[in-house]
Amino acid sequence: MKTIALIDYGSGNLHSAARALRVAANNAKKTREIRITADPSAIAYADRIVLPGVGHFADCAANLRRHDGLVEALKEAVLERGVPFFGICVGQQLLATRGLEDGETAGLDWIPGDVDRIQPGGSLAVPHMGWNALAFQQKHPILDRLGADPHVYFTHSYAYRNPSAADIAATTEYGETIIAAVARDNMFATQFHPEKSQRVGLQILSNFVLWDPK
Repeated sequence: MKTIALIDYGSGNLHSAARALRVAANNAKKTREIRITADPSAIAYADRIVLPGVGHFADCAANLRRHDGLVEALKEAVLERGVPFFGICVGQQLLATRGLEDGETAGLDWIPGDVDRIQPGGSLAVPHMGWNALAFQQKHPILDRLGADPHVYFTHSYAYRNPSAADIAATTEYGETIIAAVARDNMFATQFHPEKSQRVGLQILSNFVLWDPK
């Protein structure tokens, strides 16, 4: 059976993400084992990889690097073998060059850019919590069949800054333009939570299950 490795490094909403991935695979008419793991050997055999993330950038980066061999296994799978990868919230942010929350912390630098505090201005609250519309910046298979005016659920205070325009897949508006999704090669990642985004989120995850970036 093909497997989706859901990375357990102490910084993710694992059970909600696992449930959503099971439903998404079923909707896509695919049988997949959702394996919650930080084991490099399990990652080496995974057919797809999902990196969730909740909390502060520095804490999540430290937790990721604290697991022996985990970053190396992810790099080998994603960057060298081209395994389809999906990052969620801080799991998206960790792809950046650096995070600027609680000082400067090195990210994975897989999709270059910074992660900095959002500045919506006016009476808009930070953190940004709630439903916002997606504006597509590129045609991507993971963004197919979302319907007209798709809305997704956000909860964050920081977001991607200054990636290459070619790496921006979707944006949203919250007092400023916020990068909602980034994509490069076999990598796709969202600032929002697809596992909390009901029909649209499940469609995005189903599209990921079916995605063949090669």
